[in-house]
Amino acid sequence: MNSRFPSTWGMRLAIALYEVLWMVLLPLFLAYLWQKGKREPLYRQFWNERWGRVTTQLINPIWVHSASMGEIRGAAPLIRALLAEGYPVMVTTLTPAGRTAAQKLLEQAIASGQAQVSYVPFELGGAIQRFIRNVQPRCAMMTEIDTWPALLANIRAMNVPLCMANAQYPKKSIERDLRQWGGFRAKLFPAYQLVMCKSETHANRFRQVGCSHVEVVGETRFDLPVSAHQIAAAEKGVQQWHLALNERPVIAFASAIVGEDEQFIDAMRLIQKGVAAAGKSKPLFVYVPRSPQRFDVIHDLFQAAGLSTVRRSLAFNQDLDLLDPKLNITETDVLLGDSLGEMYFYLALSQAVVVGASFVPLGAHNVIEPLALKKPVMVGHSIWGIEYPGVEALAAGVLQQHMDIPSLAQAMIQLLTDPNAYAQAMAGADRFYAEHAGSTAKHMAVLKPWLESL
Repeated sequence: MNSRFPSTWGMRLAIALYEVLWMVLLPLFLAYLWQKGKREPLYRQFWNERWGRVTTQLINPIWVHSASMGEIRGAAPLIRALLAEGYPVMVTTLTPAGRTAAQKLLEQAIASGQAQVSYVPFELGGAIQRFIRNVQPRCAMMTEIDTWPALLANIRAMNVPLCMANAQYPKKSIERDLRQWGGFRAKLFPAYQLVMCKSETHANRFRQVGCSHVEVVGETRFDLPVSAHQIAAAEKGVQQWHLALNERPVIAFASAIVGEDEQFIDAMRLIQKGVAAAGKSKPLFVYVPRSPQRFDVIHDLFQAAGLSTVRRSLAFNQDLDLLDPKLNITETDVLLGDSLGEMYFYLALSQAVVVGASFVPLGAHNVIEPLALKKPVMVGHSIWGIEYPGVEALAAGVLQQHMDIPSLAQAMIQLLTDPNAYAQAMAGADRFYAEHAGSTAKHMAVLKPWLESL
């Protein structure tokens, strides 16, 4: 176990001042949450949880905190493994989307009295301590990266063992943390008594900021269950609409965000021209925006660009069958993925995938889902947010990075018109997935002895 945290009077004073600042600014934060509740009503519900007033029948649960919907999804295999081992689990989250995702994930476990979901308490010592007294957790487990000073300090002050799973420490983050505010944020990480990292690169950064027990166990997103229904629906569509590399290739643009739509439209035009020059059928583009609020805007953009577009919400039923069997997908340029929770359907339709938030300086979105489906993946110039598995995937050749749209388009044209290049990419994807799957078991192999030693 680590020594006392915070270990210096300077850090104790800094965290105390931070809590005072939080108290001063709390009315503004409450107003902010109330305002957000206009669009997302869940922000205006479960206020008792925000103050740590949680009642539970769970006995010494493992407290798993995943801030967002993405982190909840990433932690899902590990949470399921904990439940399978008989550990009760209390999951906290920061956002309504995360809370909803956790409720859905744990529906059966909640019904059987093995799990519960709550908002994480405010960054106030009283609220955090009240939550801990009410829940009596066996340990607290943060996911990805978490440096809320009051949360970490009060967990340790209440003698709750603290660990981190799926841990990552991006290069940009550690450079900022060591430089700003006298290294205050970097000095928070020694609060963790066990850090289970995605890669050796991340592990070395956690050691650099003072974490003493660091293990490399990979990323549990590789163990996420794939929707059999969505895969079957995609396979049916591939056969019905003749979507295959040697018939009509399909390219998915996944998790596209503001600032990329116009760039990706340019890429589509270049790819259409290059594929036609090679004597191949025009490709179908599957376009999946990150934000539901932008579905209508993006549809209008495609129409204005002269790209014939079919919306998933209007063309398909709940079972992902065409509402109108006469609809000619083969004449469509773009299938707009204006739905939530159906990414595996879109990815399984495709032969290759471009992942968004990488052609703007935001570090790229998750590439693990297409890699788990063993698809060749391409990204843009900004990939700091996916350092793992980005570095490893680039080295294995299953991920390509392109600095601009012409380079991306040229590489995609070669991939889709050269059978040998595509076969090599697919073989590499198989090997890569085999090497990186099984992270949940690795987490549990480290976590169980640690839990039993508490």
